[in-house]
Amino acid sequence: MSSHLSLLAPSVPGLVLMAVVMAGLWVVQRRTHDAGVVDVGWTYGVGACAVLYSLTSDGDPSRRALVAAMVALWSLRLGTYILRDRVLSGDEDGRYQQLRSTWGDGFQTRIFWFFQAQGALAVAFALPALAAMTSRRGALDWLDATGVVVWLLAIAGEAVADRQLAAHRADPSNRGRTCRTGLWRWSRHPNYFFEWLHWWSYAILAIGSPLWWIAALAPLVMLVFILFVTGIPPTEARAVASRGEDYRNYQRTTSAFFPWPPGDPPRILRAVPGRRYSDVQ
Repeated sequence: MSSHLSLLAPSVPGLVLMAVVMAGLWVVQRRTHDAGVVDVGWTYGVGACAVLYSLTSDGDPSRRALVAAMVALWSLRLGTYILRDRVLSGDEDGRYQQLRSTWGDGFQTRIFWFFQAQGALAVAFALPALAAMTSRRGALDWLDATGVVVWLLAIAGEAVADRQLAAHRADPSNRGRTCRTGLWRWSRHPNYFFEWLHWWSYAILAIGSPLWWIAALAPLVMLVFILFVTGIPPTEARAVASRGEDYRNYQRTTSAFFPWPPGDPPRILRAVPGRRYSDVQ
């Protein structure tokens, strides 16, 4: 057990790094009045922690470099997308506007600790990469190749979904209408689906590591977040509020998460956990 705990040692400087980064971003949000920068910091932070882990962990150097590159590229793509789409767009994300209203005079104190919690989560979400880096399989093998294929599929799928949604939003004639083109015909949240798929790549790469269970838990934890916490429920609540019956029809004819041919998917695929967020009938 002690040897397993020693493998987690690289996470300690990661915690220090993210505490400093998030404190700096908290100062930024005080000046810009946009707390959405925390999402950019969280995403970039996962990649930064993975690079730090690769420099300070045990394991095959080639695998450590491979995993660090995979996480860094993932975080760079997603973090830059969030920066452009949510932060530089000019309006603070509705989630943080609501927190400002709910927390009132205590907002700045509470959002500081929220930023710190997000920093700690970035360290935790980089642990699957650490698990993959410490695999004892030796040199790169077919399992590594399989993990890379899953990663490429996931990153490509998420990037395509993001571009299709951006193109839909850029067309003024689509204002108030739900995107139903491309991957969005098969899933109401293809970006979330491919993000979830992405975490399976590290579970494959971590086979043979004493920390394999951390990487195996990551997709399950991410699925809980997407289905029940910060993913689909609040996103659908805002969609129903802004697009009304158009989005309700979309809910009835399109799978919520797992891709499924459009038309009349089974109710278990249409429904969203937590009915208070959805008007699926």
